[in-house]
Amino acid sequence: MPLRPIMADQDLREIVLATLCRIAPEVVPEELRPGTPLRDQVDLDSMDWLNFLVGLHGRLGVDIPEADYRKLVTLDDLLAYLAAHLRAPPGHAG
Repeated sequence: MPLRPIMADQDLREIVLATLCRIAPEVVPEELRPGTPLRDQVDLDSMDWLNFLVGLHGRLGVDIPEADYRKLVTLDDLLAYLAAHLRAPPGHAG
C-alpha cells in the first residue's frame, strides 16, 4: 500500500480549523487555546462533534473510531492524533 503524503503541521491545523468553522461558523480560530478542551471552547454538542469528526475523515481520510473520541479533548490532542495517523500507512491501526 502506498504511504499517505506527509502534511505540514500548519496545513493540518488549517484543515482542522476550516472543518471546525464549517460546523461552528461562530468560531474565531485565533482565539482557540490549544491545550484547553475544544468542545468547551466552541460549545459543540455531540451531533456537531460527530459532524466535525466525519468532516475531518472526509478531508483527510483518517478513520477516527468511536473508542478514540475520548482521546481527542484539546486542539493539540486532535492535531497530534491526526498527524500520527496521517504518517501511518493507510489501513494501519494505531
